[in-house]
Amino acid sequence: MRDQFFDENGRMETKVGDEVKVALEVVEDGFGSTRLSRERAKRLESWSHLEVAYENKETIRGVIVGRVKGGFTVEINKVRAFLPGSLVDVKPIRDPESFEGKEFEFKVIKVDAKRNNIVVSRRAVLEAENNVERAAVLVNINEGDEVKGAVKNLTDYGAFIDLGGIDGLLHITDMSWKRIKHPSEILAIGDELKVKVLKIDRDNARVSLGLKQLGGDPWLDISQRYPVASRVTGRVTNITDYGCFVEIEEGIEGLVHVSEMDWTNKNVNPNKVIHLGQEVEVMVLDVDAERRRISLGVKQCADNPWAAFAENHEKNEHVKGKIKSITDFGIFLELDGGIDGLIYLSDIAWNEAEAQEALRKYQKGDELEAIILAIDVERERIALGLKQLENDPLASYLAEHEKGTIVTGKVVEVDQKHAVIELAEGIRGTLRASEISAEKVEDARTKLTVGDTVEAKITGTDRKVHAITLSIKAKDAKAPAAKKAKASTAKTAAASPAAATGKKKKGESTLKTTLGDLFNMNTSEGGENK
Repeated sequence: MRDQFFDENGRMETKVGDEVKVALEVVEDGFGSTRLSRERAKRLESWSHLEVAYENKETIRGVIVGRVKGGFTVEINKVRAFLPGSLVDVKPIRDPESFEGKEFEFKVIKVDAKRNNIVVSRRAVLEAENNVERAAVLVNINEGDEVKGAVKNLTDYGAFIDLGGIDGLLHITDMSWKRIKHPSEILAIGDELKVKVLKIDRDNARVSLGLKQLGGDPWLDISQRYPVASRVTGRVTNITDYGCFVEIEEGIEGLVHVSEMDWTNKNVNPNKVIHLGQEVEVMVLDVDAERRRISLGVKQCADNPWAAFAENHEKNEHVKGKIKSITDFGIFLELDGGIDGLIYLSDIAWNEAEAQEALRKYQKGDELEAIILAIDVERERIALGLKQLENDPLASYLAEHEKGTIVTGKVVEVDQKHAVIELAEGIRGTLRASEISAEKVEDARTKLTVGDTVEAKITGTDRKVHAITLSIKAKDAKAPAAKKAKASTAKTAAASPAAATGKKKKGESTLKTTLGDLFNMNTSEGGENK
């Protein structure tokens, strides 16, 4: 029991006559002795001290004596406590071994005497100290102040700067006027720097900082320094799927969209035509100082092949080119300068059936001759035509067969609702079932079959869609109308007896005397005079 009165350094803690506390272990050990324990009394006293510190939220001192799973073991007056790894410091620890064997202040956050379990926290002590320092710092700084600090931690969205008692957030967008991907591009942990206080939230103890605000805003007079259509040289700082960013001066970057890289290739891969750090000439296309955006173009610094084509060619001119691609709606023809002209399906042949058939026979790489229908430099479009190389057969036919003409043709198609009549080579007309006869026809197939020769009247034309409308009913209605008119004339002559006799009825008004009546009267008077 003698060794229980020595301290950690081997020195005797008491002397003869001192009053000390001991714990009664056994009243009678079987040998006539009573066993006491100074060590146990110390532990009980330490437990009591820890419970008081826990209830009063007081700090105690202890030594970190070793590492265990999930944290450290701390010895406090012969009592061992557990210190979780997350409660060692206010920031993640990088060198755990540096804490072993050192004495620190702790707060007791859990005491369980039954399970002999004590949990302490060093972080709680540091946070309490920081709160005091934080309050002092918040009193002494204001928005707009320039303060010094050290980089404490880096994240994807910014950096935390230790201002001496409080951490301020330097957001990535407030680090530089130019675009950066990660704060590590311009900062490192431990760097000391001067920053500007942008905003203070005293209630939540938060401070927003800015680094780029220490210098002048390069966007203030951007429109005057870089007017639209001006050319500048810049350096490629970033490449994306949709284009690249070019730095035209320190802190000023503009976007070259993928559509503004090449005149002819709209889906160009930026990585194949440009590389990081490359010096390129660009043209300013648009400046939005409010949103801090500049649109740039690379292709505008080269000759516009569309404008060159418009200068060298004109509408209705014949051009040749190779088929670059074939789609459902037409053919793309490669022209001078590497640009494409489109022959729409409707401009391949004069009727749709022939156009579809012609489209199937063409292949990529075939050379074609076409006629220029339109040139739109602004929209970068050239319309071409194949059918315009030949005369429109429908126009020639209608020049000789106007609306109302009776024509003859052969039935080539027939279904329930209509029949298709071939009037000449490549010329077809449509005869609806309702126009076959004056009688109601429910099904055209009951009156017509393929190969029948029919005579019909042209009742309508549409040159745009190459359509001719026919009617047998209208053609047959002509003869009865003529007979009816002739019968009406005969009936009128028979109903006028005065015209034959030359005599007027009694009481008939002279206002109704006809030219025939006067002629007969003159003839009668001449006979009497003789």
